[in-house]
Amino acid sequence: MLDRRLILVPLLLSCGSKGEDSHSPARSFDEACAVNNPDGMLLWGDLHAHSRYSFDAGAYGSILNTTDAFAYAKGETVYLPDETGAPTRAATIDRPLDFLGMTEHGEFLGEIKICTEPEWAGYTSDTCTKWRDLELSNGAYDFGVLMADASPTRFPDVCGEDGDCERAARLRWKEIQEAANSADDRTSNCEFTSFIAYEYTNTRDVSNLHRNIVFRSDTVPDLPITHFEAPSPLALWTQLDDACTGDCDVVVLPHNSNLSNGQLFTPNYEGRADEAEVARLRARMEPLAEIFQHKGDSECRGGFEGIETEAACGFEKLRPPDDTVCGDSTGTGGMRLWGCVHRLDFLRNVLTEGLREAQRIGVNPYKLGFIGSTDTHNGTPGHVSTEAFMGHVGVVDATPEGRLGAGTVTHDTLENNPGGLAAVWASENSRDAIFDALRRKETFATSGPRIALRFFGGDTLPAGLCDDEDRIATARSLGVPMGGSLDRGASFFLEAQSDATPLSHIEVIKGWIDADGNTHQEVIPLSSPADASVNTSSCERIGEGLDRLCRVWTDPTPVENGFYYARVLEVPTCRWSQRECLGFPSGERPSGCTDSHIEQVVQQRAWSSPIWVGQ
Repeated sequence: MLDRRLILVPLLLSCGSKGEDSHSPARSFDEACAVNNPDGMLLWGDLHAHSRYSFDAGAYGSILNTTDAFAYAKGETVYLPDETGAPTRAATIDRPLDFLGMTEHGEFLGEIKICTEPEWAGYTSDTCTKWRDLELSNGAYDFGVLMADASPTRFPDVCGEDGDCERAARLRWKEIQEAANSADDRTSNCEFTSFIAYEYTNTRDVSNLHRNIVFRSDTVPDLPITHFEAPSPLALWTQLDDACTGDCDVVVLPHNSNLSNGQLFTPNYEGRADEAEVARLRARMEPLAEIFQHKGDSECRGGFEGIETEAACGFEKLRPPDDTVCGDSTGTGGMRLWGCVHRLDFLRNVLTEGLREAQRIGVNPYKLGFIGSTDTHNGTPGHVSTEAFMGHVGVVDATPEGRLGAGTVTHDTLENNPGGLAAVWASENSRDAIFDALRRKETFATSGPRIALRFFGGDTLPAGLCDDEDRIATARSLGVPMGGSLDRGASFFLEAQSDATPLSHIEVIKGWIDADGNTHQEVIPLSSPADASVNTSSCERIGEGLDRLCRVWTDPTPVENGFYYARVLEVPTCRWSQRECLGFPSGERPSGCTDSHIEQVVQQRAWSSPIWVGQ
């Protein structure tokens, strides 16, 4: 029997990691960074990751805590559970991250502390006893199903009558803050930045309405505002806006619209007459959205307006191509891949919906920049390796058989991927500089590789900019970077640098609305795809790609009211699952290796935040 009590053992699971009770006190930042670049430093991070402090991660048998996760992100070796729950699998990130926000689920912080610490009265409750037993129940479901209710309630046998859950939650929230502050490099070296963060886990109608909440500084609310206190996103924004005062500042990052049946981004003003004010609040609170993570791609999907046959939109889709389409109404059940697929499950359509709303009420609530992240539940943020993927879900996918198998009632396996990364162009590696970059949306997302991507727009950018040694300073002085807005603009500068795998080609995606309220989309290729492929029997690459792609492009039919963003693709490579399948003898491969809609070959990619025109 696998018992979650093993996670109570005070092991130092990361080399050099501190124990849970040895956090350093919060320190004020009083040293300027020695390295600073006004044209922008490229910094890599993860703003969506969980450890065993999250109710579902602990239920999956994950054993690392928040402090261990920060240590892993910095390059220290940690140990993940094997299929028995024992910490036997050594894991080290391929390259340390520059920044990290650990987003433990705000819901049930107190309950999980109680269920894992015997000194609490609720530890022996039936709910906690069942949650700790990996074979008796699926604790992720037992707790998570409550989040599907519009007005969820807590477990009385865990919380008792004396407010134990709130007291425990305050202690756990303090531990999370101390772990983040202790991990933050506040010397002039500025080698690593940590953010205090959490996840809001509203799963109304079993559809995804989740958000990650990231704070600028040490000044944060006394407790996370969760689905218990804020039953709707509007309530969340309003309560955060009221609670985050003084030195507090916050951004809210919606994610996994691909699991929302349209509910995450369908305009909903809850009957408020001041729709424009609600839209302004939403735009201020939610400047960014997560376009990619280990539960798939949320950029685009075939079968909707303007993208019926776009091949690149088939990338990392959880649902098969013939799944039911919602139509005008939203659906339910998306968290478990139930119900219908909605056009607003995908961010390109969300951007065009924002153009419609701006034309209707004068405010665009969806001027969204893009980031990627992992959503790991192993405490391994930034673990995006396709060649040495170790899973993200505790004991559930601790083996190749588990990663390629049927999954559980709350977790898919083969359909998932190693996850993405958030990239920012910031002046330095500090909380203020990175947070400012998030606010102005000078960010981009990748599906895992560290592709360097620049995107600027202006009225007229020099045709020879790609060969200019000072091209970034010139582009910045004459235009705006990704995430910016122009009154008018038709000229764009794009530059991409490869990571370990060569690049194939680069594109501009254009969206606009006409005077009649009709929205349009277009994909403009700025280079021909590289003549490259991959042998799926060996995963060896055939042909070559490019290390660098750079273009200055002028739109011959510029839009007056719309957006542009850049997308760059690598040459084809084997998907992680195909590599795993090749590790089995041909006659012994799991059925997912031969009978699945999941592709064997993928083209990893990066997406810039959009540049808006006339908005």
